[in-house]
Amino acid sequence: MKANQDIILKDLVMIGGGHSHVAVLKSFGMNPVPGVRLTMIARDVHTPYSGMLPGYVAGHYDYDEAHVDLRPLSQFASSRLFHDEAIKIDTVNKQVICAGRPPIPYDVLSINIGSRPQVKGVPGAEKWSTPVKPINRFVDKWHQLVERVMAQAGPHRIGVVGAGAAGVEILLAIQFRLQGLLKDAGRSSEKIECHLVGRSPRVLPAFSSSVASRFERVLSERGVHVHCGVEATRVDDGLLTLSNGKTIELDEVLLVTGASAPAWLEESGLDVDENGFIRVNDTLRSLSHEDIFAAGDVADVVNHPREKAGVFAVRQGKPLADNLRRALVGETLKPFTPQKAALALISTGDRYAIATRAGFAAEGKAFWTWKDWIDRRWMAKYTELPEMADEAGSSYNLGLTNQDTLKEISAIAMRCGGCGAKVGANVLTRALSELKPAPRDDILIGLHEPDDAAVVEVPPGKVMVHTVDYFRSFIDDPYIFGKVAANHALSDVFAMGAEAQTALAIATVPYGIESKVEDTVKQMMSGALEVLNAAGATLVGGHTSEGAELALGFSVNGLANREDILRKGGMKPGDVLILTKPLGTGTLFAADMQQKAKGRWIDAALDSMVLSNHDAAKGVYRHGAQACTDITGFGLLGHMVEMVKGSGVDVEVDLNALPIMDGAMETVQAGILSSLQPANVRLRRAIRNIEEASKNERYPLMFDPQTSGGLLASIHPDHAEACLTDLKAAGYVHATVIGKVLAETDHLEPVTLIS
Repeated sequence: MKANQDIILKDLVMIGGGHSHVAVLKSFGMNPVPGVRLTMIARDVHTPYSGMLPGYVAGHYDYDEAHVDLRPLSQFASSRLFHDEAIKIDTVNKQVICAGRPPIPYDVLSINIGSRPQVKGVPGAEKWSTPVKPINRFVDKWHQLVERVMAQAGPHRIGVVGAGAAGVEILLAIQFRLQGLLKDAGRSSEKIECHLVGRSPRVLPAFSSSVASRFERVLSERGVHVHCGVEATRVDDGLLTLSNGKTIELDEVLLVTGASAPAWLEESGLDVDENGFIRVNDTLRSLSHEDIFAAGDVADVVNHPREKAGVFAVRQGKPLADNLRRALVGETLKPFTPQKAALALISTGDRYAIATRAGFAAEGKAFWTWKDWIDRRWMAKYTELPEMADEAGSSYNLGLTNQDTLKEISAIAMRCGGCGAKVGANVLTRALSELKPAPRDDILIGLHEPDDAAVVEVPPGKVMVHTVDYFRSFIDDPYIFGKVAANHALSDVFAMGAEAQTALAIATVPYGIESKVEDTVKQMMSGALEVLNAAGATLVGGHTSEGAELALGFSVNGLANREDILRKGGMKPGDVLILTKPLGTGTLFAADMQQKAKGRWIDAALDSMVLSNHDAAKGVYRHGAQACTDITGFGLLGHMVEMVKGSGVDVEVDLNALPIMDGAMETVQAGILSSLQPANVRLRRAIRNIEEASKNERYPLMFDPQTSGGLLASIHPDHAEACLTDLKAAGYVHATVIGKVLAETDHLEPVTLIS
């Protein structure tokens, strides 16, 4: 390999997928910095554009039109995307602590997580009200609100606390949408009663009296009850209490009040203002930590205070990206002065808007059209991504390196093969020191007392079940990849009715400097060990080497009673076929490689892949499974044919009954298939009615290779319903009967597909 190729020297970690950070991703995608690895930690993989939220609520935009999908954008930027929530920053060790994964080290950190309404001092607000920020969580609550309104026969009373532009805009959007839905359902739109509460003497206090008077007119025309000059002092179930002693009966209370930041920022030792926002200078660098930056609502630019508005976060994107680059390579940062005034186009819910800037005010449908054009243009910048040419090599900025790092890079270029390619002992020791394999009494020699090999005891009367799996990473998150790889390897043992005993790891880690290799090993093996420990399998050793790509596999040993072994060849005529997980990983991750898969599709697929088959195997065995196998690289048809041949039977499969992962049909219909698909398609000769079956849109998914797929089990029909009930209760919500076993016929093709 080349001395400077694919070696990570510094980590830029971004917390939050806000408006500024999407600009940073785009900037680094257009102009990468060799040697810098980007990582985004995002609670939600689809980040809403605040400017389009009212339009989304009003029904003018669908979900994808109003959200930036962080996954293809991250891929464009060659950034890792970790779907998790930051809960603390360890500024001493320079690590981000997350809710559900190992700490993530950084060299430079940027924070763009927005804000949330103030609820302190208002009893009951946290329990009985819905904050409009974070927007992602509000979007989920909004759909639930719509369902409640449509299910309720009587009037529905909605109150918004906060009479600024955001509060007025969201209330009018809600009213417009709900009245429209009721009208479409043949019900009275008068059932919607709206209240607006604000502590200022008038609505939109940050704007001119001309703007305020226009909105007061609109609110009056729409029948909104306006309560100004009062504050919300208490929220109860169905009741809002005001500072003047009056109460309002409400079914829903939404908060669009003064902004605040999460407490963990201050708890992490950052310099914050009275509302918890990170104090930054004109370069957007933290006043207290020179390796931390912040932008958007979460930042308090001390020399240029501005209101918490999306327009300022958008404008900070470019200077933030520029200064992050400069900080990474040791260059002088450039100050940024935000504009004092910005054009505001405030919608009234019904494709009508009021425009204002510097005291000027005007209104009309044309201004909504203008706003729509601006918003769609901004979204297109981050959803319509250019094709980037592959570059043949890299050249590191000297600001990324020091003398010790340069020595490491030179040494990497001269790495030996064979045993010389092993990861260094010190690196492995540090990476594995915090990992705790599950203890077992039958492990005589393992990682607790390392030797040349592990020694395990086989209990009397048990047989050993051995399997091995190994594949390269298909995602950019080593922690999740470790989980998937471990589940995939364990599934063979579970499918045969055995319990896992031990595992040996076989890992390949990309070349790199020690600190980066160590973190990759720690992240990957942490994920794997969580799965192994949960399965009762003790990691007793393994082998880790350096290579071009991240890869992981396991040799797994299981134990079972001889008479309890489940084989592929036990299917009986009359049995039904149960599939425990949906299909689609092959086509979805093929689309993901092309940046054509939505983030929520990949998230759902990964959720399925990290779901262990352990309880599924227990479930089908408990209900008398005759035969079982796990669905992996050969696809459903390939593994089914193995069962059919071993059992001497025919099968009938209902294509329309196949459980399919979200997005898989869309990617298949787009012609995006796994590279292994053509090899699997050769098995079509096993299908009796191929001409008819191939017309079904689900037909290609019979050949789709699965990673950590579900189990296919043959069960007596009398037990099927109870089995499915237990499977669904155990978390296999897509488990279903997909076909039945038939007596063997004289036909050469044993499989019939019903479409």
